[in-house]
Amino acid sequence: MSDDGRVRLDKWLWVARFFKTRGLAADDIGRGRVSVNGQVAKASRELKPGDLLQWRQGPVLRTVKVLALSTVRGPAPQAQALYEETPESIAARERAAESRRLGAEPAASIEQGRPTKRDRRDMTRSVAEWQRWSASLDDDDTR
Repeated sequence: MSDDGRVRLDKWLWVARFFKTRGLAADDIGRGRVSVNGQVAKASRELKPGDLLQWRQGPVLRTVKVLALSTVRGPAPQAQALYEETPESIAARERAAESRRLGAEPAASIEQGRPTKRDRRDMTRSVAEWQRWSASLDDDDTR
C-alpha cells in the first residue's frame, strides 16, 4: 500500500488493473471520460479511500469505490483488494455480457463469403464478354 497516502488517479487505475498501461488511463482521463465523486477529473488528481470513480469501459459504465491506495502494480487478487464495485455496476456488466451472448452473430448475416477461384474466373469471363461486344458494329449495316 502507499507509504505517503497520495496516489495519482491515472496511476491508481493502472495499479488496480482497469487499464493495461498508465498512458491509456491518462488518455481516457484527458478526454473527460473518468469522474471522481461526480466531477470530471484530471490525471494528476490525488485519490483517497472512499472516493467514487466512474468511467465507461466498453458499453458499460463502471462505478467503483476506492478502498485502499497503492503505487505498485501487483497480481490481480492484490489489485482487487483496492476497490469495491457497486452492485449497480456489477448488474450492468452482467446485463451487457448476457446481451452479447444472446445477440446475433455478425458473421451469420453474410450469405456468401469470399469468391472462390472458379467464381472469380466466371466473373472475369462475363466482364470480358461485355467488353468485346460493341453496339456500333452490330448496328452498322452500311458496309
